[in-house]
Amino acid sequence: MKVLITGGAGFIGSNFIRYFFDKHPGASVINLDKLTYSGNLENTLDFMKNKNYEFIKGDICNKKLVNKIIKNVDTVINFAAETHVDRSIISSGVFVKTDVLGTQTLLEASKNNKIQKFIHISTDEVYGSILKGYAGEEYPLMPSNPYSASKAGADRIAYAYYTTYKLPVIITRSSNNYGSHQHPEKFIPLSITNALENKPLPIYGNGLNKRDWLYVNDNCEAIDLILKKGIEGEAYNIAANEEYMNIKLAKNILKILGKPYSLIKHIKDRPGHDTRYALNCRKIHKLGWKPRTKLAKGLKNTVKWYVENFEWWKPLKKGAFKSYYKKQYLL
Repeated sequence: MKVLITGGAGFIGSNFIRYFFDKHPGASVINLDKLTYSGNLENTLDFMKNKNYEFIKGDICNKKLVNKIIKNVDTVINFAAETHVDRSIISSGVFVKTDVLGTQTLLEASKNNKIQKFIHISTDEVYGSILKGYAGEEYPLMPSNPYSASKAGADRIAYAYYTTYKLPVIITRSSNNYGSHQHPEKFIPLSITNALENKPLPIYGNGLNKRDWLYVNDNCEAIDLILKKGIEGEAYNIAANEEYMNIKLAKNILKILGKPYSLIKHIKDRPGHDTRYALNCRKIHKLGWKPRTKLAKGLKNTVKWYVENFEWWKPLKKGAFKSYYKKQYLL
């Protein structure tokens, strides 16, 4: 198997490459990553010297480069995306360009080169806020912010390439991932690293917004299963079905670290803040997948990783990231 993984220097992408080599040691992987602020080659150090691995710095919007690479692979797994809601609210254009036009560039090259399988990584946020019950894969897409709207656009253009051109596309929509190597702008690593520095943990509004938290290794296992057993043209929800309010999760992190709850600081809520995400995952359960990691265990593992990898995350909270979020995130 020769696989192109886009965004493989990012959080989920790098964890997936690590998982993939462990499960498929004979496979070849090309990692195409633009190395924006959230892409980090340090995430790839443990597999960088694998003889079956190749890294290429580049943009998925670069048609010439993408076509050249895809000629040499049989499978594409598209993790590449701008992903942070807060940044999308401030500047939405780059999200539309990367998430929608970049995905279309990959799809077009895949069509022209007769790719055997195209896995598009979407998100539960395309459904918008689910106030009651659970969203199945046929639930209407009702994104609430520029990030989720750009992911919904990518999701639908991927499906259109299946219906129009019979490109073998499968879509995954996972809930909020957490684990090692996640950029400290995200809620869990931001809370952990701020607590380690005895800085306030910013909580939007009243902190009652609910999210389903999925350990990244479990998501990697689900994606690998979908690659092998998923049905072309289908979307698959992936979630741990463990809902937590943001305020409760922040308190759990402080408890693990032995820090006082007084570090929690409520800040002005962000525009279009979804109240709750919740997924019906029966379809992937039928394929044989269920989450292995409970939040209590996964959160302790994640806290431990950030405690032991101060030198990884500390530089990421300086420079442009610090100036960008200084007011909102109290860095």
